[in-house]
Amino acid sequence: MIFSYDNKVPQIGEGTYVSETAIVVGDVTVGKNCFIGHGVILRGDWGKVIIGDGTSVIDRAVVHAPNGTTTRVGNMVSISHGAIVHCASIGDLAVIGMGAILSIRAEVGERSLVAEGTVVRQGQKIPAGVVVGGNPAREIKKMTLELEKHWQEGKQRYMALAAKYLDLGMHRIG
Repeated sequence: MIFSYDNKVPQIGEGTYVSETAIVVGDVTVGKNCFIGHGVILRGDWGKVIIGDGTSVIDRAVVHAPNGTTTRVGNMVSISHGAIVHCASIGDLAVIGMGAILSIRAEVGERSLVAEGTVVRQGQKIPAGVVVGGNPAREIKKMTLELEKHWQEGKQRYMALAAKYLDLGMHRIG
């Protein structure tokens, strides 16, 4: 469901699928060819949310900009199931694992991976090209070409799923 709020209307890019069970509110811009999954919440009521092209926000994830700020999510980012994103920015090609938490003013560099269940604390900055995990998030290793290739394939699968949902539609039963 897409809602205007405080005279701000969400903008959804061409080729983007937004589940009817997602909630998109206010000052939100979603790029082209994105997947906004079931139960996702994108809240641009206190601040602004900007999501780049080819990005997947997967089931039950929440993206919310803190009061008076902008949360920027780059191009070709994957935000996995149940993640909580309340941060300043996520760089292009980054992956946010299932159940990860990104707190206020945190930043995740491009091509980085935040492992499942990781907590990126308030104001913490994750550099580009690393894998982090734990609470608080700590560097585990540098991103490898093999890992990048694996996640690129996953991102392509979600872009294809978005296109298929748009093409075939979903049909309520009963």
